Amino acid sequence: QVQLVESGGGLVEPGGSLLLSCVVSGRIFSVSTMAWYRQTPGSQRELVAELTYGGSRNYAESVKGRFAISSDNTKKVVGLHMTRVKPQDTAVYFCNVRASSGAYWGQGIQVTVSS
Repeated sequence: QVQLVESGGGLVEPGGSLLLSCVVSGRIFSVSTMAWYRQTPGSQRELVAELTYGGSRNYAESVKGRFAISSDNTKKVVGLHMTRVKPQDTAVYFCNVRASSGAYWGQGIQVTVSS
């Protein structure tokens, strides 16, 4: 059974930094992308950052230059380094993995940016 477990969320002040991690367990074949999404109440889930198998990185315009996605060589851990955070970054963040065997989601973790 595949599980994605996020950690590292919480409360951070505007301008601060936070590192989210997602650990993937279970057997997944042919990973094509690893990504982070976020969602606020009443809004659709939106893509924040994605990392393709080939190493390409794509970011939402709102986080370009501030967030960075990374993964280890085994594709079992994916991180999101958030810097210069803003109140509008407040959301539940979800880890996502897409593979030939399907798409998998974590349960989400709350990030709140507030002073």
